[in-house]
Amino acid sequence: MKIQLKLEYAAFLALGIFAFSQTGYSWWWFAGLFLAPDISMLGYTINNKVGAFCYNLFHHLGVAIIVYIAGITLSIPYLQMIGTILFAHSAFDRILGYGLKYPDSFQNTHLGKIGKNKD
Repeated sequence: MKIQLKLEYAAFLALGIFAFSQTGYSWWWFAGLFLAPDISMLGYTINNKVGAFCYNLFHHLGVAIIVYIAGITLSIPYLQMIGTILFAHSAFDRILGYGLKYPDSFQNTHLGKIGKNKD
């Protein structure tokens, strides 16, 4: 099942890259902002609950789609760009096993435990 999930998220990553190619923005934007959603991990400096909320907000595929659709609906190209980057980044994280976080710890995700101490 893990391989099937990784293939699904690889397809989502490809879709995000394709959607970005349709925005007309330079690929430098994609490369430069691809890891920007990880800034949301700074929420963990406050506590696990705030950290999980911030992380999940910037790594939720649904939020990425809403931002992208808002960009199309409102004719705001940079929202389209942001939506595609959020979508691609979130798919990439899922391929690596980083899922949405539970509020008890960063290592506890909807895809299972991550890190050295998985047990």
